[in-house]
Amino acid sequence: MSESRGKIIIDVERCKGCGLCIIACPKKCIRLSGQADLRGIRLAKLIDNPDCNGCTLCAIICPDVAIDVYKKIVK
Repeated sequence: MSESRGKIIIDVERCKGCGLCIIACPKKCIRLSGQADLRGIRLAKLIDNPDCNGCTLCAIICPDVAIDVYKKIVK
């Protein structure tokens, strides 16, 4: 199994579950949570998937600036 080159962290205080990040992710690494939070919102979450390459498309499209992207430098 290959190791992920990217990682995202979703700020649960900012995420409103709009799903734009899910549509933008070319590797399909993000989905909505199965359960709603205290506000009644199904938040976006990273699937345990090594395909994330840290492309930042999810963070760019997020209207609430709720996603931070971290990328490993592979030598």
